[in-house]
Amino acid sequence: MSGSWQFWIDVGGTFTDCIGVTSDGKLRQFKTLSSGVTKGSIPQGSDYSFADPLRISDPAEFWTGATCRLLSRNGETIHNTTVTVFDNVTGTLQLKDIPDRDEIASYELDLNLPAPVLAIRWLLGLSPGDECPPVRVRFGTTRGTNALLTRRGARTALITTRGFGDVPLIGNQDRPDLFDLNIRKPEPLFSQVFEVDERIAADGSVLLHYDRDREQQRLIEAGIVPKNFDSIAICFMNAYRNPVHEKSFESLVRDLGFSEISRSSEVSPLIRFVPRCDTTVLDAYLNPVLRQYMEEIRGHLPGSEVQVMTSAGGLVDSRSFRGRDCILSGPAGGIVGFAKVATAEGFRMSIGFDMGGTSTDVARFDGVFEFENETTKAGVRIMSPVLAIETVAAGGGSVCGFDGTRLFVGPQSAGADPGPACYGAGGPLTVTDLNVFLGRVLPQHFPFPLNTDAVTQRLSSLQSDMLAAGLTIEGSLQQLAEGLLQIANDNMVQAIRKVSVSKGYHPADYALVSFGGAGGQHACSIARSLGIGTVLVHPFAGILSAYGIGQADVKAIRQASVLKPLNEHTLAAIEQLHIKLAAETAQEVLDQGIRSERLAPATVSLEMRYAGTDSALTIDESAAGTFREAFEAEHERLFGYRRVNKDIEVASLRVETIGTAERTHTVHSPEHKSVASQQNESAQIWFRGRIHSAQVISRESLVSEAQIPGPAIICEPTSTVFVEPGCQAIISSNGTIRIAVDMVVGTPSDKQVAASQPVDPVLLEVCNNQFVAIAEQMGETLRRTSTSTNVRERLDFSCALFDSDGALVVNAPHVPVHLGAMGETVLAIMQDHPEMCPGDVFVTNDPYRGGSHLPDVTVITPVFVSGDGHPDFFVANRAHHAEIGGIVPGSMPPFSKTLAEEGVLITSRKLVDAGVSCEAELRQLLKSGPYPSRAVSDNLADMAAQAAANESGARRLRTLAEQHSAAMVQAYMQHIQSAAAKKMRQCLQRMEDKVYTFQDELDDGTRIAVSITVAGDQATVDFTGTAGVHTGNMNANRAITTAAVLYSFRCLLNQNVPLNAGVLEPLDIIIPEGLLNPTSGSTPAESPAIVGGNVETSQRIVDVLLGALGLAAASQGTMNNLTFGNETFGYYETICGGAGATATAAGTDAVHTHMTNTRLTDPEVLEQRYPVRLQQFAIRKDSGGAGQLNGGNGIVREIKFLKPLHVSMLSQRRESHRPYGIAGGEAGQAGRNSIDGVDQECGSFAVQAKPGTVLKIETPGGGGLGKSGRDSAAVVRL
Repeated sequence: MSGSWQFWIDVGGTFTDCIGVTSDGKLRQFKTLSSGVTKGSIPQGSDYSFADPLRISDPAEFWTGATCRLLSRNGETIHNTTVTVFDNVTGTLQLKDIPDRDEIASYELDLNLPAPVLAIRWLLGLSPGDECPPVRVRFGTTRGTNALLTRRGARTALITTRGFGDVPLIGNQDRPDLFDLNIRKPEPLFSQVFEVDERIAADGSVLLHYDRDREQQRLIEAGIVPKNFDSIAICFMNAYRNPVHEKSFESLVRDLGFSEISRSSEVSPLIRFVPRCDTTVLDAYLNPVLRQYMEEIRGHLPGSEVQVMTSAGGLVDSRSFRGRDCILSGPAGGIVGFAKVATAEGFRMSIGFDMGGTSTDVARFDGVFEFENETTKAGVRIMSPVLAIETVAAGGGSVCGFDGTRLFVGPQSAGADPGPACYGAGGPLTVTDLNVFLGRVLPQHFPFPLNTDAVTQRLSSLQSDMLAAGLTIEGSLQQLAEGLLQIANDNMVQAIRKVSVSKGYHPADYALVSFGGAGGQHACSIARSLGIGTVLVHPFAGILSAYGIGQADVKAIRQASVLKPLNEHTLAAIEQLHIKLAAETAQEVLDQGIRSERLAPATVSLEMRYAGTDSALTIDESAAGTFREAFEAEHERLFGYRRVNKDIEVASLRVETIGTAERTHTVHSPEHKSVASQQNESAQIWFRGRIHSAQVISRESLVSEAQIPGPAIICEPTSTVFVEPGCQAIISSNGTIRIAVDMVVGTPSDKQVAASQPVDPVLLEVCNNQFVAIAEQMGETLRRTSTSTNVRERLDFSCALFDSDGALVVNAPHVPVHLGAMGETVLAIMQDHPEMCPGDVFVTNDPYRGGSHLPDVTVITPVFVSGDGHPDFFVANRAHHAEIGGIVPGSMPPFSKTLAEEGVLITSRKLVDAGVSCEAELRQLLKSGPYPSRAVSDNLADMAAQAAANESGARRLRTLAEQHSAAMVQAYMQHIQSAAAKKMRQCLQRMEDKVYTFQDELDDGTRIAVSITVAGDQATVDFTGTAGVHTGNMNANRAITTAAVLYSFRCLLNQNVPLNAGVLEPLDIIIPEGLLNPTSGSTPAESPAIVGGNVETSQRIVDVLLGALGLAAASQGTMNNLTFGNETFGYYETICGGAGATATAAGTDAVHTHMTNTRLTDPEVLEQRYPVRLQQFAIRKDSGGAGQLNGGNGIVREIKFLKPLHVSMLSQRRESHRPYGIAGGEAGQAGRNSIDGVDQECGSFAVQAKPGTVLKIETPGGGGLGKSGRDSAAVVRL
C-alpha cells in the first residue's frame, strides 16, 4: 500500500476531525459532524434548487443522490427528499421535490455513511458511484464511550462464582455523594447473572470442580442462549491465579453457540475481583458494538488498512479493537500529539491542556507516558492500562451563574443545543460567552454569526441577581466577566496540580501544550498561575487528537499478577514471565504488518509496594539501579521517606512492545519574513481591569521566526489563541506558536486590598475551590503514604482546614463522623497548648477532648504565616488505625465497659516539637498500659504519614497567603463560613415554624430523643429526653453528636455548599449529660466506654434527626463492625446495608449510609492477605421495607475462618428496633448474625473461631415510604 493516502481521524462525540496525508506528504483537513450529517441554510424563496456558499468547493457531484432533510426554524424535519444534481462551483443543490417553502429554514444532507468514511471520500474527491481506493486509516472513536454513557451496548450475561453474582452491584459499598439521601448507583451493564458451583482458592488450588453437563443444562433453562444474549462475560473468583475453570467454561458457552465471550483471566489477569469483573463485563458489553462498527467502516474501504487508537496510546488492527481498550481512544490521541509537539520543540517534559466544549483533559509527559492500571469511567471500574488523564468539568460550554451566595462556573454545560448564549438559541451564560464579551473571541472570525446582545443581557441579569442578594463586583460587566473567567481558570489549574504537584512534580519544570477548541484562550493565564514559562500551540491544535493518532505507534501490552516478595527468586521468575509475555506482544505487533526491523525491544515495568500496603508505584526496568533502589528512591521522592528494612512486594508485571510506524508526512513551514507589515486589523479587549488594543492575526499570515508581542489574537481555522499583555509569541519553523509567559505582568495583587473590604464574590469562589483542593491533596497524600489498610483501601480518614479560631472551613469529602468532630479537637489542642511555634505537630485520640473513638487518631498542624507568634490556620486529619490496643485485636471491643479497655489513650501531646520528632516518647506510651497497642511501629508510621499529609496542606496554605496575604486568606475563610450560614438560614426560613420531634431506641432499649424547634432562620436542636450514660460502650460524646447534627442539616440543605462551621451557626444544640454527652473520669479506667458510640450510636442519631425532619425513612442504622485477628495482625471492616426511602426515591441496596462511607476490601485481596475464605457476598433479597417506595436491601456476607482467630462483632438493629418506615411504609428487616448456623442473641459478640468456623452476617434493610407493593429486581440472579 506504499504511496497511498493516509487518514488520521478523531471521531468525537459531536465532531469528527480528519487529516488527510496525500501520497506526496501534503496535509489536508476536514471537519464534519460525527453523525455523518452535513447541515446548511436555505435562502428565502428557494425553489427546487438553491445555492449554499458553504457547499462551494465540495467535490464535484459529491452530494448527488444524497438524502436531503428539510428542516423548520425550530429544527424539526418537514420533508425528506433527494439531491438530483449538485454543482460545486456555485454550491447549488437541486432537489427532487420540495414542499411549502415558507416553513423551510435549513437542510441536512445524509449520504448514509459513517463520519470517517464521509471525511475520507470528501478529501479524496470521490463521486457517489466511485469505489474508494485502498488507503491507510488510523482513527480514534467514541463509539464505545457513547454506548457506555447511554447504556446502549450488547445484551450481556455475567457468569460468575456461586455467591458472588451481586458483587459487581455492591462494588466498594461507598456512595458517590456524601450528602445526597437519594443515593444513585451506576446502572449495571449486564442484564442477567448466572452463578456456577465452582471455587478456586486464593493460592490457585481447585476447591470445587463444576459439573459441566449440569451447568450447561442450567444455562439453557435460564435462557442464556444466543437468541437472548449477544455477549457473555465470565469472571470467577481467583481466576487471576488459576484460569482453568474460566477457560473450560468459555468452551462450554461456545458449544452453546456464543461467539462474543470475554474471560476475566484474559481480559485483565490481575488480582481484585470487583474491577476485574467490571472490566470483563465492559469488554463483553462493548465488543459487539465495536465489531459491528469496524465491519461497517471496513466495508466502505475495501482493501484498506484500518487501525484504531487504544486507551493505552497505541494502535491496533481494527479487528483486534475491543471494549476494554476503547474508552479513551480519542483523548489518547491528544496525549500522543502534545508529547510529539513538545518533543519537536525541544521540551522533554510537558503538560497537555485540552480544553473542549464540556470538559478539560490534562496529562503529563516526562519522556515516557504515565499509565493508570485502574480507573473509573461512567461509573464502571476499569482495570486495564490507560494513559493517565485528569478530567475537570470546565469547558467553553460550562455554565456560569450565581446561586444566591456564590458565583459558579460549571459543572453543568450548555452542550451543542442550545449552546452558549452567543449562539442565539436561548442558551445560558457560558465561558465562551465571557471570551466573546471580553474581546478574546472575535465574532467576525467565528464560523457563524454570534449574538453579542444575548451575552450582555445574561451578564446584566446575573449582576442584578447579585445586587438583590447584597453582593456586587465593583465596576463594569467586564469585571464580572473577567472574574468568572478567573474562577474557570482556577478550576483547570487545580486539575493540572493533580497530575503534577500531587505526584511530586513541579509544573514550572514543564512546557504547557495547549489544544482543543477553547484551550488557546486560557493557556497564558493558566501557565502563569502554575509558574509555567512556555506555552506551545501547534498548527493543528484544534484537531490535535487526530494529529496525535497519526503520530502513534503500534503497541501491545500484557500484564500478569506476581504478588510475591522482592527477592532473587521472584526476580528470576519474573524474568521467565517477561520472556513469555515479550514473545506474545512482539508477535501481536508483527501480526499487524510491522516489519521486524521496526520492532523495539520489549520494556518491563513492575508495580511495587511495601508489604502490607495497597497502593503500588510503577517502576520501569530502565530506572537507575536495581528495582529495589529505584522503588525506594521514588517512594522517598513522592512521600519524603523510606521504610528501612521493610519488605517490598511485587504486585504485578507489565510488558510492552512497540512497533514504530513509518511516517511520510510533513508540515508546511512558514517563510522567513517579518510579520509587522501584515498587520491591518486590531480589536479592543478587556484585560485586568482596563481596555487594551490587541493586534489580530490569522494563522495563514504567520511566518517563521516572527515575534508577536501581546496583547494579540491569533485566529486559527478551528480555534483562537489569546496572547496576553506582557507575553510574547514567536513562530517556530514548523508553525508552532511558542509563547513566553511573563510571570509578573498581569498578576493580580490582593495584598494591597484590605481584608476588611466587602467580600469579592470571585475571590470567594476561587479561595473556596483552592481550600477544597488543598484538603483533597492532603487526603491523597495520606492515602498513598499510610501503611494501614483502613486508610489505603477502606479510605477511613478525613482531612480538613481550620481558621485561626479553630473553626472548620472546608473538608475533603471523606467520612462524615469525623468532620464535625475534628473542630472540637482543634479547639481542645488550642486550649491545652496555648504556646505554639512553627514546626509543632500535635496528636491525640482523646474522645473527651473532641476525638471520636480511640482507633481514630487525629494529627493537627498549626500554620504560621504572619509572624506574630500565633497560628494563622490549622490543618488536621483523622485516620482510623487498625490497632491501638484494647481487650481485642483491632481495638473495636463489643463489650468494653471503660475507655481503658478500648486501647491506649493519647491525650493531646506533641508529635513533633519545633521540628524535632517526639517518636521515642510516643512509642513508649503506645507500649504502656494494661492493653497496649499490638502494632506500635505501624501506629508511628501512620502518624508520620498523617504529619506528612498535613505538611502538604500547610505548604499550600503558606503559598496562598504569600499570594494574597494571611489577613486576606483569614478573611475569606470567614466569608466562606458566612456563605454557608446564609444558605442554612435561607433553608430554615423555608420550613414551617414549629417543633419537630422524634425518638428511637438502641437494641437494648436505650432511648435517643430529639426536638427541633424552627423559628424563622434559626433552629434549636434539643436532645433532652435521651437516656443517661450507657453502661456499655454506646456512649457518643458531644463531638460525635455535633457531627451527626452537622451532617443531617447539610442533607436538609441539599445544595452544593462547603460543609463547615457556618452550617451550624444558625443552630443552637442542647446535649444534656448522658448517652450523647458523657463526662470523663479522672483516668481511662474510670471513663465511660465510647467505641460503639462513634460507629453505632452516631448512625442512630442521624436516623432520629432525619425522622424528625421527615427527610427519609431509617437506613440500616449500624456500621456492622467486624474485627478478627490474632497476636500478629488485626483486621477491621464496616459492612454496608440498605438505605431508607425518601419522598422522591426508593432506598438503595447494599450501600454505606450517613456517618460512614468507607470502602470494603476486595474479596480476592481479603483472601490473599488473611486466613479467611469469603463464601458469599450478596444482596439480601426483600430485606428493605415495602412501600410505595421500597427501602434498600441489606447484604449477606459469609466468611469461613481458616486459622484460629479472635472474632468480634459490634452491630445494632438486630432485635425488635427495626429501621423504621415513614408515611405508612414498612420497616426494614432487622439484621442477623450467626456462627456455624447458630444465631447470636444480640448484635455484639466476641468468639474464638476455629479453622472451619463460618460467620454469616445479614445486615438490615432500609425503611420504606408509603403503602404499596414491592418493585421487582432490575437484574435477574440465578
